[in-house]
Amino acid sequence: MPDPAVTPDGRYVVVRGRLWRRSDPSLDRDERERLVAELMSARSAKGAARRSGDEAAVEVARRRVQAAKEALGERGPVWWDDGAPDLTRHLARTTSYAEWWASVEDGS
Repeated sequence: MPDPAVTPDGRYVVVRGRLWRRSDPSLDRDERERLVAELMSARSAKGAARRSGDEAAVEVARRRVQAAKEALGERGPVWWDDGAPDLTRHLARTTSYAEWWASVEDGS
């Protein structure tokens, strides 16, 4: 499976036509790796809790996922400072990235 397309400004990846915010590029490599490991651990804990039917543990794991995503800059306040809005979950074709996305889709 090929890597998802990254917008020219590096803010988003496009998955199935939708924009998803990337991690803050100013994060130190070691810190980013630590946060990604925590995110994966939290996601694993969430899955295990769901499979066991432990709703309290699911909620704890959800909070861990949210905290890791916020620390990575993928949720919460945007990491850029030019006033551009957060377009996470928007269809790329309906945003200011529409022309770029059309060229990516048709291979130009």
